[in-house]
Amino acid sequence: MGSSSSVNANFKYALQKSENAFKAAVLIQRWYRRYVARLEMRRRCTWRIFQSIEYACEQDQIKLHDFFSYLMDHFTPSSSKERDFISRMFISGESFKEVELEKYCDYESMEVPDSYTGPHLSFPLLPDHATALLEAFKQKQQLHARYVLNLLHETRKHLKQLPNISHVSTCYSEEVTVCGDLHGQLDDLFLIFYKNGLPSPSKSYVFNGDFVDRGKQSLEILIVLFTFLLVYPNEVHLNRGNHEDHMVNLRYGFSAVHGRKILKMIQNVFCWLPLATLIDQKVLIIHGGISDTTDLDMLEKIKRHKFVSVLRGKKRKESNRNVEIQEINGESKADASPATGPSPEPRPAQAPSMTNRLEFSKWVRQTVQEQIEWCRRLADISDSEEEEELTSSSCVSMADLDAPCWTRQEEQKQVSILDILWSDPMPQEGCRENTVRGGGCYFGPDVTEKILEKYSLQFLIRSHECKHEGYEFCHNRKVLTIFSASNYYEIGSNRGAYVKLGPDLVPHFVQYQANKTAHTLTMTQRISRVEESAFRALREKLFAHTSGLISAFKAYDKDGTGRITLSNWATAVESVLRLGLPWRMLRPQLVRSTADGLLEYKSWLEDLAVEQRSQEHIQSGLLEVIYRNRSNLETIFRIIDRDHSGLISFEEFHQTWKLFSSHMNIELTDDGINDLVRSIDFNKDGNIDFNEFLEAFRLVKQSQDSHSSRGLW
Repeated sequence: MGSSSSVNANFKYALQKSENAFKAAVLIQRWYRRYVARLEMRRRCTWRIFQSIEYACEQDQIKLHDFFSYLMDHFTPSSSKERDFISRMFISGESFKEVELEKYCDYESMEVPDSYTGPHLSFPLLPDHATALLEAFKQKQQLHARYVLNLLHETRKHLKQLPNISHVSTCYSEEVTVCGDLHGQLDDLFLIFYKNGLPSPSKSYVFNGDFVDRGKQSLEILIVLFTFLLVYPNEVHLNRGNHEDHMVNLRYGFSAVHGRKILKMIQNVFCWLPLATLIDQKVLIIHGGISDTTDLDMLEKIKRHKFVSVLRGKKRKESNRNVEIQEINGESKADASPATGPSPEPRPAQAPSMTNRLEFSKWVRQTVQEQIEWCRRLADISDSEEEEELTSSSCVSMADLDAPCWTRQEEQKQVSILDILWSDPMPQEGCRENTVRGGGCYFGPDVTEKILEKYSLQFLIRSHECKHEGYEFCHNRKVLTIFSASNYYEIGSNRGAYVKLGPDLVPHFVQYQANKTAHTLTMTQRISRVEESAFRALREKLFAHTSGLISAFKAYDKDGTGRITLSNWATAVESVLRLGLPWRMLRPQLVRSTADGLLEYKSWLEDLAVEQRSQEHIQSGLLEVIYRNRSNLETIFRIIDRDHSGLISFEEFHQTWKLFSSHMNIELTDDGINDLVRSIDFNKDGNIDFNEFLEAFRLVKQSQDSHSSRGLW
């Protein structure tokens, strides 16, 4: 009896112990899942910050280009010297004639000095040349400019023979490897070749655009890819991306670090890159995406080399899209319902007699101002400051106002290329303008399905978007995004990946991290590091819009308490930055709250100013303006700097300042500009570098501020 009770007691004890163990396991599991969910939420918020800022920069570039196009289309220089200068600034991206280009980039006249210890190239290229280049770049050696120009010349000759859409077959090789964006990250390319093997007759590669920009080794990547292209012309295929574009390169720095002749040849090579690749007539590879008007038959007939920059020309308008679709469906313009769009171009009133110079001058100023406002609406150039006045030194070419920049057919071709290079997929049905990037469109699963059905395709492969795991399926696994630049935003932010396709066309993925530090970090450390970098970039963006934020906050803070509700704070911040971020979730990382739940925006903005001033010893108000406009100023500087030496001449500075003065609300005489240029040439070398260029911006900004303050008294 006693033995039986003892067994029961032991059984109950064991049962209780097991039950406690199960409860503990469940608690630990719940805690871990909650912990991982919080980390994932932080990662996604961080990702949204990086992506929103990146796309906002691309949108700014397109708006800046639209402004340049407006200047070219609507201003007539007052002298032949100004006309030549403007032509050099804005038409320098156009193609050279064949003979002119060969004469301009004459590599044969360049001598390689005996002291040169880098790799040597001789044509036709052999596989040993390619492997020697790889080893040289691993040793941080550089290729001499003569060989670079020679390589670009041969690459251009080869690309000119290729169709717009390359055709690849898995019958002639074991598999085809598709790589996405590399963005100047040579270590990623090295790792791909290490893991997957070098290009060979049995191993074909398709590199899907965006070889350059952002990374520091863009030229090296081009040299390696072009070399393998010439060694294995049937196994290596290159698609054009949206960053293989002269105007985009000006903003993102690739054009700022290499010689003028090399860059001229590169931009000419870029415009000859094929636009798409077809594998076994079943898999379409394009850089960005498609639209509801994508026509592969038309794409094959486009003279792609004419589009040095696909940003040139007019932007897609939704109303134009609808009209085109209606015409295709057999509907006339008269039957179509009126689409809302920009206001019609203002027609100039009857010009007064030139005998009355005052009246005629007034008429010119009024007419030009109307045209400027109309062009700004077309180009989506909005002014956050007060409306600017047009100075009398700016003249408009009235004869050119009614002439379109491109014919309708050319515009359709440009939009078609813009779509495949800039577009992104979306989960919703339909096709709409990509307002986030500023170019291309968003296309839904129905658009994908129609294209696949029309051309008997199995699925699409595209790149263009950074993905956390290096790849991602969407549209019922009919669209595959592949991205090959690991650690794109920050170390640990994302993996890179490539995809391999065999004769069965079943995708097999390989993921990697090219940075050794990323392998040593825990998941928490990676997310914390990336999060810190993202919020630093976001705080810079917020600081750059301090003035706009103060105005938005004051609209909710009628009593001037310096405090507003979380809801009003989030609404105000989004109205100014327009980044589409979850500001309520980001609030704890950005701004303090009081005991009653209100946010102290005044102290928060003061803290932002202190943080940025600690890095740049500049007046807070001016620093805000420079932060907000620095990318645009760098782009403008690079356009003026035609030889890419990092310097602009006094004459170029003088002409530029006259050109932009009417749009910066600044009026300076010729003597005033001469005094300004002499005062900022600190080292007295007769040229202006970028820091001196910013100094001119600072001096004029201070002059404006002093005039404004005098006007208040």
